[in-house]
Amino acid sequence: MSAVPRQAQLPLWYQVTEALRARILTRTPQDPLRLPTEARLAEEFGVAVSTIRQALTTLEAEGLITRRRRHGTFIADDAPAHPPIHVLGTVDTILSQQAGDDVEVLRHEEIAAPALLAPSFPGTQTLVVYERLRRHRGEPLSHAENHLRTEHARHITEADLRTAPMTKLLRDLAEVPIARIDNTLEACAASPRIAALLEIPLASPVLRSTNLVYDTDGDVVDAAVIHYRADRFRYTVSLDLT
Repeated sequence: MSAVPRQAQLPLWYQVTEALRARILTRTPQDPLRLPTEARLAEEFGVAVSTIRQALTTLEAEGLITRRRRHGTFIADDAPAHPPIHVLGTVDTILSQQAGDDVEVLRHEEIAAPALLAPSFPGTQTLVVYERLRRHRGEPLSHAENHLRTEHARHITEADLRTAPMTKLLRDLAEVPIARIDNTLEACAASPRIAALLEIPLASPVLRSTNLVYDTDGDVVDAAVIHYRADRFRYTVSLDLT
């Protein structure tokens, strides 16, 4: 695992606690209530198991988690979660705000469809995943991971991804009739890998955008997760009440 930038003035157990707290408070109804094992969390955050135990003890004292012997660690039934805010807009509005500055393609390959995406792509055995890092004036701004059906992905090259956002490429190159985009924007703490890619300290706040793009038949054609640096991205909503 590559070294992860951290906030030297803050204890590691505190940084891990804040990252896990953000994960709990920004969870979705589809997220599992059971947390990974202590060993798995230690590997994810690049810390000792004792650090993970200290963080979990703090969260348990706050009533956010329960620890069941031989069963694991679970998010408490009454742990709060933030309700969503729904905003409507046109596809062209979304496209105009997705234009990239400097895009690096980190990964482009066909994979077995992840279990978590099975409800969005029923009956689909394989998907094509694209992973990109976007920079503004040389500084990391966002990290995106898109999952597409293979029949659509064959129309899109890595060179295309450096010039236009995925939704525009699906519409213009793959000729997919885009009908709707469901977007959830929430604050969370940066995971070790996201922190390293965006060059920010571990557990720094980031904005996570989860997008499902639908065609006119109601099928999902793109499932994307984008992490934005909170110090370099501003989300503005204008509501016309007339």
